[in-house]
Amino acid sequence: MRTAYSVETVRAAERALMARLPEGTLMRRAAAGLAVACGDLLRRNGRVYGARVLLLVGSGDNGGDTLHAGALLARRGAGVRALLVTPGRAHEGGLAALRAAGGTVIDRAGEAGTVDLVVDGITGIGGRGGLRPEAAALVRAVTGGHGAPVVAVDLPSGVEADTGEVRGTAVRADATVTFGALKPGLLIDPAAERAGALRLVDIGLGPELPDTPDLEALQYADVAALLPSPDAESDKYRRGVVGVVAGSERYPGAAVLAVAGALHGGAGAVRYAGARGDAVIARFPETLVSEGRPSKAGRVQAWVVGPGLGDGGAAVAAVADVLASDVPVLVDADGLRLMDPDAVRSRPAATVLTPHAGEAAALLGVAREEVEAGRLAAVRELAARFRATVLLKGSTTLVAEGGDTPVRVNPTGTSWLATAGSGDVLSGLTGSLLAAGLAPRDAASVGAYLHGLAARHASGGAPVSAQDVAAAVPAAWRDVSRG
Repeated sequence: MRTAYSVETVRAAERALMARLPEGTLMRRAAAGLAVACGDLLRRNGRVYGARVLLLVGSGDNGGDTLHAGALLARRGAGVRALLVTPGRAHEGGLAALRAAGGTVIDRAGEAGTVDLVVDGITGIGGRGGLRPEAAALVRAVTGGHGAPVVAVDLPSGVEADTGEVRGTAVRADATVTFGALKPGLLIDPAAERAGALRLVDIGLGPELPDTPDLEALQYADVAALLPSPDAESDKYRRGVVGVVAGSERYPGAAVLAVAGALHGGAGAVRYAGARGDAVIARFPETLVSEGRPSKAGRVQAWVVGPGLGDGGAAVAAVADVLASDVPVLVDADGLRLMDPDAVRSRPAATVLTPHAGEAAALLGVAREEVEAGRLAAVRELAARFRATVLLKGSTTLVAEGGDTPVRVNPTGTSWLATAGSGDVLSGLTGSLLAAGLAPRDAASVGAYLHGLAARHASGGAPVSAQDVAAAVPAAWRDVSRG
């Protein structure tokens, strides 16, 4: 499992470690790791000896890490030039080391000449509010046309380390070398999209970091350990039955797609209770179809309600009926508009809400742009406000359940999932995992992981439909199970 920690937590760990080490040890460790990463990138495009490296150097330790790494590269034969953003505040030790190794300091971007690698050391993890105008102009000048890769030091300058927000101009890096621990902003868009490939340098912080991180990202082994697996005594009812209330005369496909996701999600059976049983049976004859109120459909271990329901009286009644049940419920799409917030908050069983940014904005009473810019804050607020597990869909899908539990970020998403009906498949898949016995946070996390991986399997870099994603879930499941 990958973990990320807040700036405050990382700094506390650094202070505790530095108190036991000789002065400058952590900076030397960070600089060594940064120099190795830069050297690896230079070798891919040629060699380190004779390469032309431009350092963009801010004040403080981030600038010191950059200067010391530049000194190491200069000793290996690279031509290293440093452009100081705040000349009077550059790290003195790092500056002396660079000059002693043969590196030079330039005064203007125009003096940089031809560049093979740009190292962004302008701001560190404490930066706030985007780059200042002079720094933004400098970045544009040196990255605007030469095509050299950009390596960010700890995180791209101008992004928010704790939240992933980008509140102004920020560096767009090809790779980011971060020290000691990942920071949340490196995993959450829009900042994550600017970080490029991530490389974590171990500087010895591990023993100083708390057991509970601020953010988690599941990996194959974590997902494999959570996947439900039938044993010799299992039958379709012991494996779990998921109920699906989806679709309408206007949106019959939502019913079919939600059932498709559910059938591939690990439960033993799927009950459909809705207006489009004919369409469901035509595509999936193994589905148990019933008419009337969902509560009369038969025993289920979890419900999925909302995709394509529309907004008529029958849809409102169906959502209320499902929320009155005593089993876990996943609410998606139209169900999010039709649900009674008080009914959600007072449920004795778990509730999972799966909004996209627009639906989240409506639930919070804010603009969509505010949710997209601050996804971490939005998912935490939704989980707290509705006392539910919330899966916030988007370029980075986040799962939160409130309290001090780490938010989970899904690493398998792909932009090809931005297609009609893919959310319906995710709802059915996640609901099936709930019915199979996974805890709400695990069901949402595993559902998102498999959904994204299935899209990658189905796509191969080409457009996919929601049906393609549903059909590829078994391949994704097998892939994870095999490790």
